[in-house]
Amino acid sequence: MAAKPKLLEQVRLVAQLKHLSLKTEQAYVQCIRRFILFHQKRHPTEMGVAEIRAFLSYLATDRHVAASTQNVALSSLLFLYRDVLKQDLPRIEGIERARMPVRVPVVLTRAEVAAVLAHLSGLNHLVVSLLYGAGLRLLECLRLRVQDVDFESYQITVRRGKGAKDRRTMLPQTVVAPLRRQLGQVKLLHERDVAEGYGAARLPSALAVKYPRAAKEYKWQFVFPATHRAADPRSGHIHRHHLHESVIQRAVGRAVQAAQLTKPASCHTFRHSFATHLLEAGYDVRTIQELLGHKDVRTTMVYTHVLNRGGRGVWSPLDAA
Repeated sequence: MAAKPKLLEQVRLVAQLKHLSLKTEQAYVQCIRRFILFHQKRHPTEMGVAEIRAFLSYLATDRHVAASTQNVALSSLLFLYRDVLKQDLPRIEGIERARMPVRVPVVLTRAEVAAVLAHLSGLNHLVVSLLYGAGLRLLECLRLRVQDVDFESYQITVRRGKGAKDRRTMLPQTVVAPLRRQLGQVKLLHERDVAEGYGAARLPSALAVKYPRAAKEYKWQFVFPATHRAADPRSGHIHRHHLHESVIQRAVGRAVQAAQLTKPASCHTFRHSFATHLLEAGYDVRTIQELLGHKDVRTTMVYTHVLNRGGRGVWSPLDAA
């Protein structure tokens, strides 16, 4: 009889069964490990709400973690007890909560966007152009497959974005030509991989089982493939994954510095700028909400506070005098 998997291995298995992303799985495992170490390696079955409350309060008061980090820790522990250990937990109250800072997003002007793009070239320029031109998150852009780009309708389909939701956004006409060239390079690279006995893309969810031959089809390849093939951390199979996000992050950091911007701009700043500039152009909030994939329109409404016409997009009476 096979030995029962160790606790953290059970966490990984259940996370994969529920189709959680690799990043979420890794974050949950890390948080659960910290929880166990905090309580001197006691097994979670010997603990409960009191220990969870103590750990979460410790993160806020002693470690001074961000509110988002504390929320991830809570989610990981709820996942552990409810989904892995199959234990129902009563409502967890009395937690010292880390404060969620209220900030308006950093937004670049059109001139500042152009200045940063001017210091980017090749693949980096194309990716950042899509971040700004289509309002994509960085990983959403890097995870695009060939079939997600529709040149005829000038649209991009984002698969399993934040909240595991699909959505469609525009394909800027400006990037059509360089994107076609990029896909031409992807096709050549894929043909070479197949000739060398590889070329199978990592498919989402259970598609690899349902369509075993689909992995080697060109349409499933990443639009922005990695330079080298690598072993999948879960299956061990050799794939060509998408370009790592750190490549673009470093390039943007260098470009922002070269453009001599005083704003703390990052890859996500281009998504903020996309939304704000659409509002400036007169597009309604609901349309922008759909393009961004926000669940709640209140999330989109934050961009009304950063329009380039002063606080809350209202003209100053001094300027009207």
